[in-house]
Amino acid sequence: MRLIRLLLIAALGIAALPAMADDKASVQRLTQMLDQAQTITGRFSQLTLDGSGTQLQETSGDMILKRPGLFRWSTDAPMEQLLVSNGSKVWLYDPDLQQVTIQTLDQRLTHTPALLLSGDVSKISSNFEISHKEAGDVVDFTLKPKAKDTLFDSLRLSFRKGVINDMQLIDSVGQRTNILFFGVKMNQSVDAGQFDFKIPEGADVIQE
Repeated sequence: MRLIRLLLIAALGIAALPAMADDKASVQRLTQMLDQAQTITGRFSQLTLDGSGTQLQETSGDMILKRPGLFRWSTDAPMEQLLVSNGSKVWLYDPDLQQVTIQTLDQRLTHTPALLLSGDVSKISSNFEISHKEAGDVVDFTLKPKAKDTLFDSLRLSFRKGVINDMQLIDSVGQRTNILFFGVKMNQSVDAGQFDFKIPEGADVIQE
């Protein structure tokens, strides 16, 4: 599933916004907004379009994030998948295939966009060139990876009233993945057990 793969390997336009702010101010603003949420829970819907705008995939699911580096993303049926990280290890579970893939978490934000919402915010400026626009209660950030070996060319994060609203990733061939967040709650108590995965009996295990 593209959403899960993007979150593991690497995560809505706003018109009539003022001129782009300078990079230093953008880094400070994004760091401030991300750092205010030690936990994030909510739902998401995801839409993937090819370079011509044709819809490739649409799905939805739940997310639970906790700093530093803990996250749990699950997608709904009929394309169920579960992505869990305990901060050092990542489990990707596909119940249809009864298959679990285990990887070491890549701490580079350009390779794991999920860490933008749950990782070490002090690393953002070393990973990305950042700019932002503001209009009313909406803040829109554009992040371009400094490294060459990434699977996306740009990533956009939008906040509304201080809460994450949506994310868009664009790759080198123009394919876009839009993720809209809703029902988001910040700094709620989260059970640490959500970030450990127990391999189901009989599942095939792939260690990468």
